[in-house]
Amino acid sequence: MPLPLPLPTPRGGAPDSPLRRLNDASVRDAERALLTCCGSARWAHRLAAHRPYPDVEALLAAADEASYDMTHTDLAEALAGERVDQPLTEGPSALAAHTALRAAHAAYEARFGHTFVVCLDDCRAEERVDLALVGLRTRLVHDEDTERAVAAEELRRLARGRLARLLGAAPRTDPARP
Repeated sequence: MPLPLPLPTPRGGAPDSPLRRLNDASVRDAERALLTCCGSARWAHRLAAHRPYPDVEALLAAADEASYDMTHTDLAEALAGERVDQPLTEGPSALAAHTALRAAHAAYEARFGHTFVVCLDDCRAEERVDLALVGLRTRLVHDEDTERAVAAEELRRLARGRLARLLGAAPRTDPARP
């Protein structure tokens, strides 16, 4: 998957390497590309400033570290840019499932003031609606501090998966998971 921006072709070597293009891009272009993975300007700036990365795993590790170091303000900025993604299911039962999801999302946003985020990259498609609903219902009872920590971890996992896809790698969101 190519980077979503017109990044310059690198000098010599593999011109089609998304990591190489990211490494060789201007800070501004790199930040714009990275903001498609996580909406925190500080997160994107930090990753862009620490280039070049020798490989995708080094960049993913740096992204994790930057995610762990996000302040409340950084997290709020990143969450403000999130939106409910594409439908999680299709077919005759989809309408009922999406009605339930919309209601749960509305309750979550009313309680916490931001979009519900959950990373479902490692889940089978047929499990996603149920897992999202369970996550919403479970997390609605959290206090604000607990939910902020859970949302930050889910956002880290989402950013990691998006970054891997941006670079054409498999979106393993949790390296500790088998």
